[in-house]
Amino acid sequence: MIPYFPQPEIHLVGPITVHAFGAIVALSVIVGWQMAVSRARAKGLDPERFQDLLLYVVLSGFVAAHLYSVLAYFPREAMEDPLLLLKFWEDISSFGGFAGGLLGLWLFFRFKARDVDAAGRLRYLDVIAYVFPFAWAIGRIACTVAHDHPGTVTTFPLGISLKSPEAQAYIAFFYREAGRLAELPPPAELAKRAFHDPGWYEFLYMSCLMVPAFLVLDRKPRPPAFFLVAFPLLYVPARFFLDFLRIGDARYFGLTPGQYAGIPVFLAAVILLVRIVRREEKA
Repeated sequence: MIPYFPQPEIHLVGPITVHAFGAIVALSVIVGWQMAVSRARAKGLDPERFQDLLLYVVLSGFVAAHLYSVLAYFPREAMEDPLLLLKFWEDISSFGGFAGGLLGLWLFFRFKARDVDAAGRLRYLDVIAYVFPFAWAIGRIACTVAHDHPGTVTTFPLGISLKSPEAQAYIAFFYREAGRLAELPPPAELAKRAFHDPGWYEFLYMSCLMVPAFLVLDRKPRPPAFFLVAFPLLYVPARFFLDFLRIGDARYFGLTPGQYAGIPVFLAAVILLVRIVRREEKA
């Protein structure tokens, strides 16, 4: 089992503290940004225009990721303290970020790059989609060190060990918040177990499967939007399954907001795949 450790942090001065989560997320954005610009240049796209596009995507993505997280996962807390909606450095949702990124794309092509036709837009989108698993894998390291997606207690070898009192107290908090504290075994038995960490599992899935798969698939020329389709088709089913392991997420009729968001994303990818196949058959 994987040892539990609290999230690393560095206290700078006064109230300023740098948490590992924020630092690693920033690193994922920097790496993804540089990879995307480099790939855009290699694909013959205007790198300056592409960086403008990334700015729209990243800013819109982070804002929507926070708003979706607060409204979908913490609606009661948002009603009690509406200022939570303005704390953009806290609580982000991946599917909220996807939706915000798409909004940023629409705004960019609607108001700043209206001269780019549909085929050209797909080329820009495909560059971003290709780079996404690489940046996403780094981002999930942030989730791993923060343990911000704790799951149910398990004996799975890749779970996070509950041997330490700190780990037991951590998971007990989320079970208590979920009204399931009575399900936990006694401390002596709990110490022999672990808890699922979907963020950690998602990192493993990204780094061990999706990143290698994208590298292999990129060895041959692909039609526009190929990776735009490949990413959700490979990512959404895994994420849908992993959400069942989460203990603290809000649920509506048995599913998390992430699972509900994943359904239309997956269906949209299937529809786009059908269109690409038909277009290739006609060519």
